[in-house]
Amino acid sequence: MFRRFILGAALCLSGEALAKPPAGSVFCTTYPSAPVCTGQQPSCTYCHVAPPQRNAFGAGLESYLAPGAPRPLSDNDFAYALPTALRAAEAADADGDGVPNLVEIQRGTLPADANSVPVDTGGCAAGTNPQYDVCRYDTRFAYRRVLLDFCGQSPTYAQLEEFAALNADDQRARLDAELDRCARSEFWRGKNGQLWKLAHPKIRPVGSLKFGEDQGTIPLADYYDDYALYAYSQLDDHDARDVMTAKYFVHRESNPTRYSIATKPNSMLYVQDEKYRAGNITSSWSLIHFVMFTALPRNAASQAYRAYLGYDIARQEGLYSIPNEPRDYDAKGVAEPACAACHATLDPLSYPFRNYQGLSLTDVPSSANYISNRLETYFGDVAPTITQTPEAGYIFGQPVNNLVEWAHVGANSDAFAIATLTDYWKLLIGHAPTAEEHAEFVAIWQRFKGTHQYRVQRMLHDLIRTEAYGAP
Repeated sequence: MFRRFILGAALCLSGEALAKPPAGSVFCTTYPSAPVCTGQQPSCTYCHVAPPQRNAFGAGLESYLAPGAPRPLSDNDFAYALPTALRAAEAADADGDGVPNLVEIQRGTLPADANSVPVDTGGCAAGTNPQYDVCRYDTRFAYRRVLLDFCGQSPTYAQLEEFAALNADDQRARLDAELDRCARSEFWRGKNGQLWKLAHPKIRPVGSLKFGEDQGTIPLADYYDDYALYAYSQLDDHDARDVMTAKYFVHRESNPTRYSIATKPNSMLYVQDEKYRAGNITSSWSLIHFVMFTALPRNAASQAYRAYLGYDIARQEGLYSIPNEPRDYDAKGVAEPACAACHATLDPLSYPFRNYQGLSLTDVPSSANYISNRLETYFGDVAPTITQTPEAGYIFGQPVNNLVEWAHVGANSDAFAIATLTDYWKLLIGHAPTAEEHAEFVAIWQRFKGTHQYRVQRMLHDLIRTEAYGAP
């Protein structure tokens, strides 16, 4: 449920309007302590089935939203009227589940979904389980989970007995030591191990196009380079942001698995000038697979936005509409009303990818490289205005001059920290954070970004201390 909230700026629409970019920020200004507003903003599904169709909560707000004013409201009028409408609807029960809208907002459930209600766990009968303390964090339970999750092995009876005999401080120290030991295991860091599982949806491998080791029938690029950089950025005391910003490459050695920095990738084609590199966003595989033959690489931009920052534009998440966009430089019809709400974010997000070549069949050496006049040289006949496409663009509504800046803004954002922790939360706890786990989740991603300076291994030591992880 938590991920249904995460990261979007289009919320409640008025009249015939297709999107209201101020909505998310206005909502969170009105309810700054709401779970949906801690490090993120609600998506448009908070008030809509799909824009412009309102759900029960959005429909309930409409009657309070500047009543009598002509529609559609301007962004300014909408932003001014929304807090009053939200306050007026607080006592109502939009979805008929017996819980007022305000309580659902405060507890982190959905006021338009009758199946989403606050859960009171009630009292806990301590002592009913002779093996674990089922009421709170139990180090013995956490110990078993750490060995399973990080080493892929259950502890032996002798190990459990030895652990149980330790005092509380020594048990916590043993948990930390076991996490660090298991993080060096093949199960965790090896080929097709746990870290590689996290990387799969970010890299989206296609075996038939694989170059090098495990080569496919049409070898184009070696996406094992991408797995290597991802794993390296997550391990030891390395900076997780490097997955988006690294100028270097990483090689993997086996038996045992080791990752080390390299000056060249395994792929033959790559961005030659390091000043244009941005981690896995500009890897050979990403450019060839996600840019491929397109002039304006919207797919590459949306994939990076989703994979590393947790925003899925197809689900109307992370919308930061830019004025006077989309310009539709490639004449794809994206300025039509049905498309414009998303493309006012997506197209400016894509402009910094302008000069990154995907796959060229007529000029193979140019593939997977930065070409300063790419559109003019290879795509001039796509549309009359295609060459007017700027390299400067926007991410999170913030202007950037190029893709390297784009990557740095993204990697230093709350969104990156939240998305990174969410990956591990799902892997280790088994589900996205619930409303009841919200406080622990927020505390950890904030420490990951601040205290730990984006070091994943340090963050994992915090994660195994949570009740979400260690309470039976």
